[in-house]
Amino acid sequence: MRLGILGGTFDPVHFGHLRLAEEIAEELELEKVYLIPAAAPPHKEKKPLTSFQHRLEMVRMAASASPMLEALDMEGRRQGLSYSIETLREFHRIFPDDLKLFFIIGMDAFVEIETWKDYKSLFDYADFVVVERPGISSKKLEPFLLSLGVGFRKESEHRFVAGSGNFLIYKQATLMDISSTRIREKVAGRKSIRFLVPQEVISYIEENGLYKGHEND
Repeated sequence: MRLGILGGTFDPVHFGHLRLAEEIAEELELEKVYLIPAAAPPHKEKKPLTSFQHRLEMVRMAASASPMLEALDMEGRRQGLSYSIETLREFHRIFPDDLKLFFIIGMDAFVEIETWKDYKSLFDYADFVVVERPGISSKKLEPFLLSLGVGFRKESEHRFVAGSGNFLIYKQATLMDISSTRIREKVAGRKSIRFLVPQEVISYIEENGLYKGHEND
């Protein structure tokens, strides 16, 4: 069973998230990519988030357009901060022994992985799919991996193997210049967000009065 995980605050989810998940699912022949909203992300404790239930519902609506995508409320069911290591361990507890897990992450977030809880153990539970980001050269990846202390070695130009035997794959994807922050700002400024997020999500935002009082963060 080959499954992908794409986590984030999804505040709100947008077409950039969805297109990335869809492309990775196709390229790596994944049965499904789970979109997992973070209930209480440790790196964004000081930033106010829209309620978990609102964010989860928007992800559910957006994911329903593709048979390869599904929203999962796993982190919302746990108490305390949302740590990726706990999510990966939980996947291995609830899915069959033949589970092959792929953790999808942007290069901008990956270069901060040393600040994550038990970061060295993350590579024991999943292959990593690191996606290019503008302004961050792929040439920085190899020396960074070697500095992590988890036994990475280069197998090919965009493929590395950790001491655990799990892989890290560097992938290019369709880059869509969309950010959740910009969407919130547009809603607050009464500007259109059409073609940035699915119509169902736009309707949900309007019906629930989300982001009207947004301030730049």
